Amino acid sequence: MIESILLTAAHIHTFNGDSQLTNATGFFFERDGRLFLVTSRHVFIDEPNDHHPDRIEIELHTDPDNVAESTRFSIPLYEEKTAAWRQGIDSAGEIDVAAIEIDREKLPEETLMHAFTPEHLQDPGGQVEVGTSILVVGFPLGFHDTLHHMPVARHAVIASSFGLRFKGEGYFLTDARTHRGSSGAPIVMRVNRRNSPDEDLPWMLLGVHSARLDVGTRDLKLDEALGLNVAWYADILMTLTED
Repeated sequence: MIESILLTAAHIHTFNGDSQLTNATGFFFERDGRLFLVTSRHVFIDEPNDHHPDRIEIELHTDPDNVAESTRFSIPLYEEKTAAWRQGIDSAGEIDVAAIEIDREKLPEETLMHAFTPEHLQDPGGQVEVGTSILVVGFPLGFHDTLHHMPVARHAVIASSFGLRFKGEGYFLTDARTHRGSSGAPIVMRVNRRNSPDEDLPWMLLGVHSARLDVGTRDLKLDEALGLNVAWYADILMTLTED
């Protein structure tokens, strides 16, 4: 029996032509019958680091009776030189979250996955206390169960007031050990099945992991890294997935 939360995340490989560039994490989000892959915007384009992939591949499970069976599914990032993904901005500027729609008709017939829905989104004004235990589900440094193609979950806690935009930006902080490759990972909180909008996926989607934070004045020899991370509020998905 595979835990449903592990089937929400997808291992992303970015490409420019036939050249593989980077690894990252994404997750599935469904709204009004439409399916989206969500990740960090900088996975699709990162101009400061000259990162310009033209397509991505994700790993999909194709046999409900054998999770070791998988295939790679290619998604173009541009349609006639126009970006196929959606990205958002708010009053503070650009948000490091992007969503790209997946054509269901092109998916393998027996694709095994779980998708979050609007009912899984946690209201930023809701009661999620600082110090609350959460998980970051993804592929740090590309590390995963290579036989079953499953992500790993890192324990984290809420490190800033949830619902209070940190420094006026559209994100909150988490305290977790994260690595490259975790960008775009879902940040989730377990809920009681009786209180869950979906008994098969009893988790609330709080945010999207973006990047580690650091302090410019930190002495690299004397001071350890902060271990704090940026997590964009997941309610931006309601804007990014509008019809």
